[in-house]
Amino acid sequence: MNGSIFKKKNGLTLIELLIALVLSSILIAALYRLFISQQKTYTVQDQVADMQQNIRVAIDQMTREIRMAGYGGNILAVFGNINGFTNIITPANNSITILLADQVGVLKQNAMKDTSQLKVTNASIFNTDKKKYLCLNGLNNYLIQSIITDTITLTTSLTEDHLINEPVYLVKAITYSLGLSGGKIALRRNENTGGGAQPLAENMESLQFTYFGADGNVTANPPDIRMVRVEGTSKTNRSDPEYMGGDGYRRRTLSSHIKIRNMGL
Repeated sequence: MNGSIFKKKNGLTLIELLIALVLSSILIAALYRLFISQQKTYTVQDQVADMQQNIRVAIDQMTREIRMAGYGGNILAVFGNINGFTNIITPANNSITILLADQVGVLKQNAMKDTSQLKVTNASIFNTDKKKYLCLNGLNNYLIQSIITDTITLTTSLTEDHLINEPVYLVKAITYSLGLSGGKIALRRNENTGGGAQPLAENMESLQFTYFGADGNVTANPPDIRMVRVEGTSKTNRSDPEYMGGDGYRRRTLSSHIKIRNMGL
């Protein structure tokens, strides 16, 4: 016979197959390691972004409300105290309480001098216990005697005319401090009306207030306070064992100098 019945077929040897498997495994391992590294980087960046956003929002809200301390006219002259607080600013190293009028509604109709009744939008926000301090137009203050649907009866008569759509405020005592929330230290905001302190920013590590008088010197006397410096430090939710920073937590510190607008020069 001139040709063989069987033709020789080319193929991979066992050694070649093993080499291919080893190279494939190395490539897959490298790709997996790269994926894990990128995933970890994304997680860390996400935590840092959350941390920065939390403390920025918290400091911004504190700044706005502290700046407005004392807004509402003759608050203490009329009420004497707001839920036990007798100073526009009650200072402490790690907490602050401020008194201010916060708009919650408007007049639904004109209210003339010498009347003691008002029709108010969102009248249900008020009550005769912890939320009985009403301010009209940011200047005139009255205690609430009773509330029926949208009609509020005051303990005294109005001293001047007030027109429809004039703003109506609830005078509050707001406290900022650190405390536990869900097992973690958080910046908390408390309106001192019985609802307790509510978390504003989690994973806060420190909060420090410093108070200054008109002369720029540090003071602890409430009537002399004209500026407040607040400094807060937050940390990431979880530690990173590979982060060369002590305990593995990344931290950010923000501060703000707040001039009090309603406490005189």
